[in-house]
Amino acid sequence: MGWVITMLFGTAVVLLILSFIKTTHSKSQLEQQMELVSISVRNEVHELEKQIRNMQLDAEITAQQSGAMEMSSDERIMLRDMLDMHKRGYSIESIAGKKKISPLEAERMLTPFMERKAERSMVAQ
Repeated sequence: MGWVITMLFGTAVVLLILSFIKTTHSKSQLEQQMELVSISVRNEVHELEKQIRNMQLDAEITAQQSGAMEMSSDERIMLRDMLDMHKRGYSIESIAGKKKISPLEAERMLTPFMERKAERSMVAQ
């Protein structure tokens, strides 16, 4: 009778340990899945923010360029990138260096957008 109780108690301890190990393993898998979903959502939000920023810049370019010559998609993308860098505080020289154009050309392309900003600040005062 003592042997039976000892065997049952040993079996219970082994099952308890196996249950604990399995629970810990399933929790770690769930945490990994949640982390992957979180990273995926962050990447999607970043992409959406990037698309919204590009759309806003395109709208500003279109509003400024209405009535002017049509520009190619490559020129529009370059102007969008330059305008984005300008709004983030890059200097004209830095923008020109990154886009491999002269500072005068960069300033010429950004001048309509800089004047518009100055007009807004004068109204606010």
